[in-house]
Amino acid sequence: MQLDAQLPTENKYVIIGAFHTINWDFPIGILGLWAMGLKASWVGKHTLFRGPFGPIFRLIGGIPVDRTIHTGFSQRIAELYESHDQMTLAIAAEGTRSKTEHWKTGFYFIAVQARVPIALGYLDYGKKRLGIGATLYPTGDIIKDFEIIREFYRDKTGLRPENQGPVALPPKYRTDTD
Repeated sequence: MQLDAQLPTENKYVIIGAFHTINWDFPIGILGLWAMGLKASWVGKHTLFRGPFGPIFRLIGGIPVDRTIHTGFSQRIAELYESHDQMTLAIAAEGTRSKTEHWKTGFYFIAVQARVPIALGYLDYGKKRLGIGATLYPTGDIIKDFEIIREFYRDKTGLRPENQGPVALPPKYRTDTD
């Protein structure tokens, strides 16, 4: 795979990881970040952190999240940004390897609350490329900003396209153009 490293100039940002369609996307993505010289934290479902792999995942930057309970996770992560001079957080926007009807919006609200840009990271198996290709400075207008995000990912393809859902907002944000 060819590496694309158009990194933000800021010391703090959120990285979208898309598209997440197979288990191998995680280690490939982490290795890609390391190849770009980044030591990023990342978010994973809390069940990944049970058993013998839990300490290893935490050691390489993992932060567990239990999406079944609403605990102010986005706000807590935004507060972490405040307490660090440098912080990079990678989040799989789809939230799963399975096909979804929309993306999770946590990455967006973390960036807005922390006042940091969003780096548009990708694994494009169709073109055999991975990296960070653009930076979005969120305006707080999620509908407008998602149009930019959608356009960026328009020509990117996960390894299992059948598991790749649309770059779309949850229904509560949708307009007639989604």
